Amino acid sequence: MNKWKNWPIKIIKKIDFPRQLKEIKNCPDKLFYRGSWDNNIFTKSLAVVGSRRMSRYGKEVIAKFMPELIANKICIISGFMYGVDTESHLKCLEFGGKTVAVLGGGLDILTPPENDNLYCQIMEAGGLVISEYKPDFQPTLWSFPQRNRIVAGLSSLGVLVIEAGIKSGSLITARMGREQGKNVYAIPGQINNSIAEGTNYLIKNDLAKMTLSVEEIIGSHKILQENFFESLNPLENEIIKFLKIESLSVDELSKKLGKSVIETGIKIGMMSLQNIIFEENGKIYLKN
Repeated sequence: MNKWKNWPIKIIKKIDFPRQLKEIKNCPDKLFYRGSWDNNIFTKSLAVVGSRRMSRYGKEVIAKFMPELIANKICIISGFMYGVDTESHLKCLEFGGKTVAVLGGGLDILTPPENDNLYCQIMEAGGLVISEYKPDFQPTLWSFPQRNRIVAGLSSLGVLVIEAGIKSGSLITARMGREQGKNVYAIPGQINNSIAEGTNYLIKNDLAKMTLSVEEIIGSHKILQENFFESLNPLENEIIKFLKIESLSVDELSKKLGKSVIETGIKIGMMSLQNIIFEENGKIYLKN
């Protein structure tokens, strides 16, 4: 029990956050975390949220979506609580993916206590357990909704709401995702099911896109990328090929391309202006 306490708590400052998190309103100055922080896992990430009173239907939706999400190397961001959160973390790990848990309390306060093993499993699989609160902070009624901006903020592909009641905290995450300019997706549910009222409300009021498959989340994104890449010249496509594998410095990229640092730097500058790539902390990243 509590083997996760053997993992050291580290701090990452705002300057080192992934780009999409830096851009949110009320971004924290720092985060506490356990695990191995790597901004690359956030380049393809999806927030998955929903009811703590998950139904069998919600569980089946997660089981249907998760294999394809993980096959596309998408990191799953969720909130570590009962129901949809826990099931999303577990299924992600089952299919060999990486997941990030954003806690509503401090890293030394296990909430819920049933997730003792899950805490370790997330880190052992290369994921993260993070919090904006001090390690001994006891969660409150306000700290869970407050952390939802970070759940949404870490996602690059948007927010997927599996099941939610009309007063669910998941609707707060959906709203925060919209305010951050993220895509919001919702799974439709039975009209006589109280934990589908929130998702159906989002869909009915055009606050989320009705979603029936993973392809609807990543499909149009992939098509747009493929069509765009066809219009690039050979050098630009070479750069993209290398950046799909890993982020690189200009020096590293120039060596792989067999080009001078000056020529590579000029091309990087042009591609940055075209919003294809971006530079952060000395590394070049491919935009999603």
